[in-house]
Amino acid sequence: MNVIALKQKISESEKITINLGLIDLGQIDLLVQEGFYSNRTDLIRTAIRNQLTVHAETVKQTVARKSLVLGMQTYSRAELQTLRDNGQTLHIQVLGLATIALDVSAELACATIASISVLGAFHASAAVKAALADRIH
Repeated sequence: MNVIALKQKISESEKITINLGLIDLGQIDLLVQEGFYSNRTDLIRTAIRNQLTVHAETVKQTVARKSLVLGMQTYSRAELQTLRDNGQTLHIQVLGLATIALDVSAELACATIASISVLGAFHASAAVKAALADRIH
């Protein structure tokens, strides 16, 4: 019997829900209908990216000032065990995606993670998230 191990797929995007007024929605639909955008999502993504470009310098300065990790950061069981063995704790500050490996126990996470601040998405097992709930800001 062949067993194929599949890696957990990490989504490069998160689904969000927004509420728009009917006039805004109608204007979006008009632009889509006229061929400026392929669909509503295309317009919304473009608008968000344009605003992020406008504020790029502010984001860059804030990331530096707050010492945030920018992008994707994964914390493995081995890394956390090393921290525990050295009597150290971790303050996670990420702008993007922070992931705690699925093989990290709730006990190990509690022993090594002092605080979590994520602007974006935080992935961890349900047990780890529950154990760290009071440390997530």
